[in-house]
Amino acid sequence: MKLNTTDPKIYELIQAELKRRREGLEMIPSENHTSLAVLEALGSVLTDKYAEGYPGKRYYGGNQYIDQIEELAIARAKEAFGVPYANVQPYSGSPANIAVYLATCNIGDKVMGQNLPDGGHLTHGWKANLSAKLYNSVPYHVKKDGYIDLEEVQKLAQENRPKLIWCGATAYVREFPFEEMSKIADEVGAYFACDIAHIAGLVIAGAHKSPVNYAHIVTTTTHKTLRGPRGGLIMVTKKGLEKDPELGDKIDKAVFPGGLQGGPHENQIAAIAVALGEALRPEFKEYGKQIVKNARELAGSLTERGVKIVSNGTDNHMIVIDLTPDGPGRGVFLQDALDEAGITVNKNTIPQDPSSPFYPSGVRLGTPAITTRGMKEEEMRTIGDWISQIVSEIKKYRLPELKEEKADYIKNFKDEIRQNKLIGEIKQKVLELCKKFPVYEE
Repeated sequence: MKLNTTDPKIYELIQAELKRRREGLEMIPSENHTSLAVLEALGSVLTDKYAEGYPGKRYYGGNQYIDQIEELAIARAKEAFGVPYANVQPYSGSPANIAVYLATCNIGDKVMGQNLPDGGHLTHGWKANLSAKLYNSVPYHVKKDGYIDLEEVQKLAQENRPKLIWCGATAYVREFPFEEMSKIADEVGAYFACDIAHIAGLVIAGAHKSPVNYAHIVTTTTHKTLRGPRGGLIMVTKKGLEKDPELGDKIDKAVFPGGLQGGPHENQIAAIAVALGEALRPEFKEYGKQIVKNARELAGSLTERGVKIVSNGTDNHMIVIDLTPDGPGRGVFLQDALDEAGITVNKNTIPQDPSSPFYPSGVRLGTPAITTRGMKEEEMRTIGDWISQIVSEIKKYRLPELKEEKADYIKNFKDEIRQNKLIGEIKQKVLELCKKFPVYEE
């Protein structure tokens, strides 16, 4: 029986989400619209199968076809990124990164990663995460211009001699300095791991430098710019195997049985294989390059209209708006106002943020999903104009200093913004634009 008859409430909510997608602009840089083929694999009968272990070495029977699917996903990952080893089983990017720690470090070893408020990732050693609770984290930072402070990275590495150095981020808009950081890691004998979760699709498309010649280990999620299902990959490079010929085996054992997960989600792995197959097609290169063109055009459009953005531009798919000219902690206002207009973004810290991660002073947005819909530079200029108008429209709102007053103030703001005439007009324009670039047509 179909979902609409067996569980009409869930069916109704899924249809509501589909309608929201069709009628709005998804501009969170870590989100995308997967193909219907990816969704078909993800919702397939493979959901039912247990397959603990690896191809040819399972703890359960009946895996002859599962083995072929996983081997195909591995082969496509190796081809797409140009690596000799890949593990396709991580449930997502975070457990993939934890597996890297388990494979390369002992509990208490020093590790380095980009500071979270500076655009880094939780699993690269942020104090609230397992990575900082089990390992001795030494964070590095970005400079005032938004670029990674390589002098600081080198100084901290020489002083602390870390076992592992991460390069990668969730809100870094410039090309990663893989080569320079690789040299620093080599100087101190550290493993160098590159987390390319955000830029994986750009790397395959040739729209961003690849870390493969510089890193020992490369991790990534499989959604975002790769446009697949939510999952993770861990890859070991030729350089990594030269440093430790057993590194691939160590990664496998860290993922299972030594890591944070059990049986692999083979429906997810099949969907990853489909997405990697799509990424190997010539048209994906054009798609990846268009993502970057669109992001740069959008950044330029915002700057021309007086909106401050971190680092004054972008080299990838992402832009971070800095709202501090009108006061700290205002990211939530722009996020909610844009959401009301049908433009989905997320509040985010900016480098040296004067506020907290709970009430950050910036907003993060990107172009992967709207590029999937076929939008190009002309649409970016239009969207930039709408966003800049909304930035101006909410200038009068200021986050209260007292913690107990903030929740009520934000609630009142949301009530007011729903009645805002300009935002209502932009919402209608967003809807008309979306009709010209349909997604998931029936």
